[in-house]
Order: sequence, then structure tokens, then C-alpha cells
Amino acid sequence: MSGHSKWATIKHKKGALDAKRGKIFTRLIKEITMAAKSGGGDPDGNPRLRTAIAAAKAENMPADNIKRALQRGTGELPGATYEEITFEGYGPGGVALLVDVTTDNRNRTVSEIRHVFGKNGGNLGEAGSVAWMFHKKGEIIVPKAAAKEDDLMNIVLENGGEDLHDDQDNWEITTAPGSYEAVLEAVKKAGIEVVHSQVGMVPQNYIKLEGAAANQMIRLLEAIEDQDDVQNVYSNFDVDQKQLEEVAS
Repeated sequence: MSGHSKWATIKHKKGALDAKRGKIFTRLIKEITMAAKSGGGDPDGNPRLRTAIAAAKAENMPADNIKRALQRGTGELPGATYEEITFEGYGPGGVALLVDVTTDNRNRTVSEIRHVFGKNGGNLGEAGSVAWMFHKKGEIIVPKAAAKEDDLMNIVLENGGEDLHDDQDNWEITTAPGSYEAVLEAVKKAGIEVVHSQVGMVPQNYIKLEGAAANQMIRLLEAIEDQDDVQNVYSNFDVDQKQLEEVAS
């Protein structure tokens, strides 16, 4: 389980996401708009849109906001013209980073992302420099206290999931992108708590960070996530849960 996934789980537990709900809504609206633009406005035939709408509902986004975002994507309503860019780069200790952005001003965003990397001990790489280290997977994080390993493994396997991994305080479920929705729905139907879930880029291997390097990596991650145009950040760093919690406190 990557340090980034652990970080997302800790922020969820501490309620840190609530303080940034306006920013979360902005990101979700952009994702719904781009999903509808690229794959059409019917969620039944557009998995990306279906996932984006489900995420918006999970954050209690009003239905009117979701509808307008979808209609901007299909062209039924006017709106900003967005493009999607993925930046590749490195953080402290040689950690690989993928940063997905959705922007209406490429030049501004490139300048801002480059500045954030440079200011926080990282540097941008060329296209293709780190993307090969990641695979697209579904990822579902469940607290250990919420389910027994055998019960959860049965749900994972019966619904097309790939693996269940023990990661300290949590179970980490991985799936192929096409099986993600079925596994997530089955886990929730069983009444099992989910603290983090997404379809994203999962690293093949991890780099363990400790001490000052781990702290600097978390600061870089926070600074990137604070950028308005950033949609997702993926990395291959790992760090002890205790240190993450100390940084978060």
C-alpha cells in the first residue's frame, strides 16, 4: 500500500477532507465534465462517468451540481474548455510521482506545478520517465477491524478482485479496473466500512522513506494536492503509519 493511500486514509479518519470540501467539489465537477465529454453523458455506458458521479454522491454533492457538470461535458450547457495533462516527476529519495491535472490554462498550470516541485525537494521529469512504474488498478481500503480476512477474501474473489493485502491497520484490495465497481459494491453490501477507494495508478514497487525524507515527501504531496488544477496524485513511496500520523497531527 503506497504512502499516498495511507495518507488519504489518515486524512479521511481525521476529517481533514471536510475542511477542503469546496476544493473537492471543484475537482469532482471537473472529473464529471471530462468524463461526459470523453465518453458520453449516459453513466450506464460510461464507467468513468459512473464512478465520478458515485464519488460526488459520496461527498454529498447536490444533484443539480452533478447534472450541470454532466451537461457541460456533453455540450448542453456552456462552460470552460478543459484539457487533461499528466505530469511525471521525482520526489525526495527518488520517489516517482504522477500528477493528473485538468486545466483551462496549460501555461499557468505547467508553471505552478514546476514551482511546487522545485520548492519542495522534487523535480519534474520527461514524459514517460516514471509512468512505466505504474499500472491502472482499482484500490479499496478497509480497516482491519471492519472485516475478517477470510470473509473479505471470499468477497474479493467471488466478485472478480485480484488480491487482498495486509497493511498494518488496513486491508488493501486490488482489482482490475473493470472489476472495481462490482467488488466495491459487494464490500459495501456486506456492511463493511470503506475508508478509501479509487481507480488509479498503482506502483509495481515501493521506495521506503524515513525521517526527514519522509516528512519532506508528505509536504511535497500536500503542496501538489493544494493546487486548484490537480485531480489526482500517485506515488510509489511507503512510510511507517506512525510517522504519517505524526506529520498529520
